Amino acid sequence: MRFFSIHRLSAVVIKEFIQMRRDRLTFGMMVGIPLIQLTLFGFAINSNPKNLPTAVVLGDNGPYVQTLLQGMKNSGYFEIRGCLDESAARDALTLGSVQFVLNIPPDFSRSLLRGDRPDLLLEADATDPAATSNAISTVQQLVWSVWERDLGGPLAALRGKPGPVNLIVHAKFNPEAITQYNIVPGLMGVVLTMTMVMITALAITRERERGTMENLLSMPTRPIEVMVGKILPYILVGYIQVGLILAAAALIFHVPMMGSLTLLLAVSFVFIAANLAVGVTFSSMARNQLQAMQMSFFFFLPSLMLSGFMFPFRGMPAWAQYLGEVFPLTHFLRIVRGILLKGNGLGPTMVELGPIALFLLVALIVGVGRYRQTLD
Repeated sequence: MRFFSIHRLSAVVIKEFIQMRRDRLTFGMMVGIPLIQLTLFGFAINSNPKNLPTAVVLGDNGPYVQTLLQGMKNSGYFEIRGCLDESAARDALTLGSVQFVLNIPPDFSRSLLRGDRPDLLLEADATDPAATSNAISTVQQLVWSVWERDLGGPLAALRGKPGPVNLIVHAKFNPEAITQYNIVPGLMGVVLTMTMVMITALAITRERERGTMENLLSMPTRPIEVMVGKILPYILVGYIQVGLILAAAALIFHVPMMGSLTLLLAVSFVFIAANLAVGVTFSSMARNQLQAMQMSFFFFLPSLMLSGFMFPFRGMPAWAQYLGEVFPLTHFLRIVRGILLKGNGLGPTMVELGPIALFLLVALIVGVGRYRQTLD
């Protein structure tokens, strides 16, 4: 028998290709994951977000104010959503429906022409410093140049230093632009998504590979009872992870905790259950543990990229934002950051909790349906 045979080698290679063709899911992952990465990194990911929603508290509507607003629009960084009163503008900033609030004081135009350098207040939701830094730098340059044409003739002296207005930037919720304040709370959602989905994705698949699936199917239990029974033990594991991350956030990274931890723990239950339901659904669809892990990664990758954890959510194109709204992680990140950094209460939290609960319901329906097919 020869030490190396090209015929034996070719037989093994052909056998591997045949097995690869039969395992269509694995082959699909090999092709699909690179395509997803190319699409997300090439088209959806943008670290320089523009068209950021901006509200205006309009105390003066003179021509110089209109010049400023038009200049902000032309910069591409600001999308003026309308004029609000001071209270409504603060609420919009807290809820996250706008990224900036521009405050124009009364008699702004008159003070500008008199050379009094009126104050111009720009409030920013700085929970994610990367989403606002470029826009703030742009508006700081803008107030030096936007009135170049308007301030001519006898008003030309106003164009010199220190500038015609006094721009005050108030970075709310994270005034020192500390990255950990944004990243560490978000890690809670990322860790829960990764571990809960992957661990439970192996649950029913492991039963099938060990040969105990028949015993499980022969038990007088309904599909929903099996799914809930698979999910409940891991909820405790999820809460242990939540506790560890919150302890590290407070003791190591000194993340401010402005809101109610009780509310955060209550909301976490729905998020943990949603991820566990996804994992159990994947395990009922997969034929082996490898396929279950591949499905988990296929779910986790776009969740991570499109949630706003790694890159500013508003920097993505509209289609990517719509897709990102489907994933529970997107909404949970807003909940965690809102409670810890903004002190949000039940009202703003419920707005983001609704999509997570809907996702949980859909995942349970799909999982129960797949389990019934297995039972048949």
